[in-house]
Amino acid sequence: MRLMFVALHRWAGLSIAGFLFVSGLTDAVISWDHELDEWLNPHLTDARTTGPALPPLELARQLEARHPQVVVTSLPMAAEAGHSLSFGVEPRVDPATGQRFKPGFNQVFVDPASGEELGRRDWGAVWPIGKENFVSFLYVLHYTLHLPKMWGIDRWGVWLLGTIALVWTLDCFTGFYLTLPLRRPRKAAAPVTPDGPAGKRWWQRWKPAWKVRRGAGSYKLNFDLHRAGSLWTWALLFVIAFTAFSLNLYREVFFPVMSMVSNVTPTPFEQREPADEAKPVVPLLGYADVLAKAAQEARRRGWEEPVGSLFYAQLFGIYGAQFFAPEDEHGAGGVGHRVLYIDGRDGRFVGSSEPWKGTAADIFVQAQFLVHSGRILGLPGRILISAMGLVVAMLSVTGVVIWLRKRRAGARSRQPQAAAAAAGPALLPPVAGAGTSG
Repeated sequence: MRLMFVALHRWAGLSIAGFLFVSGLTDAVISWDHELDEWLNPHLTDARTTGPALPPLELARQLEARHPQVVVTSLPMAAEAGHSLSFGVEPRVDPATGQRFKPGFNQVFVDPASGEELGRRDWGAVWPIGKENFVSFLYVLHYTLHLPKMWGIDRWGVWLLGTIALVWTLDCFTGFYLTLPLRRPRKAAAPVTPDGPAGKRWWQRWKPAWKVRRGAGSYKLNFDLHRAGSLWTWALLFVIAFTAFSLNLYREVFFPVMSMVSNVTPTPFEQREPADEAKPVVPLLGYADVLAKAAQEARRRGWEEPVGSLFYAQLFGIYGAQFFAPEDEHGAGGVGHRVLYIDGRDGRFVGSSEPWKGTAADIFVQAQFLVHSGRILGLPGRILISAMGLVVAMLSVTGVVIWLRKRRAGARSRQPQAAAAAAGPALLPPVAGAGTSG
């Protein structure tokens, strides 16, 4: 049985090591995506003028007038002090070709006081990589590997890394089992009790697995880092692996399975099939209508936070209004902001989301991204996840090194046997019990 688990752990680890190395290193960086982006690109994220801010809806209208090939799909309703407003945009459909325009950007930065356009960029672009898209390149690399669209499907990278995360989740248990000491045969004269001598010996034999030996050579150091490092961080590794699987395979596996085993309240996005990319749902309501309806509904529900941002999901025909103060947009603890969902065609409220509200399964689903990113614990959680990214990368490297060294040792041990067999029977050791004839 143990040999089978050794083989499973070896081949599962080798299959996913390269992917986890990339994911671990990128995770260590993107935990600080907003801070790094602001440090690298102050010309985009810092406001240049002071004074009262212009209405964001007017700024969005001006933006679409300057760039008729795009439509604003997300807009902040207020800027943090000293910062610009970042508008998300998507290309419109070219009526002449029936295909989307290719404007070359999906994000526009605007000075909130003057309305000046500070710059544009293609968030998450693969090439060319510069300081304006460096952080977003790593962010998309982390969960898609930037795999290209094939056969009309652009989710190959998401599915691949979701599958890798599922294998990793299962392998967490295999690896943990292999750290446990081998059971010794029981003696008839020494009955075993949980607090008895045999139980104590078992724990004592497990203690070395939690330690890193010093001065014992590079191989033992590498082995101890792999084994002890995974034991001390096992719970966090499992959480990161599981949430990575749930996020990447959310619609395909996670949500359907959760719905089968528990009472999960579907969001409007689970209740609708996405439209074709070349035929997005054109809304009949504008952002002003959505803002008025959302603010009125929030007052009726007793929500105190202002509308922090609006977005429109073109493929689903759904508006979303998120409620938060400008300073809470990034890095806030908890499981996210309150959201109201509004149908873009008829203005109906089609759903809502409130932190820590709903069934136990609803809260569990809400928490997946916030747990995976560490933001559920605020700044300490982000520090922890960033450090765990380095741990994941280290475990990936040490696991491969262990395999390589064992493989080389096995090859060296087989060389004398192969040489003796090639030399002929005279050089082979005598078989036990064999005699000679006179």
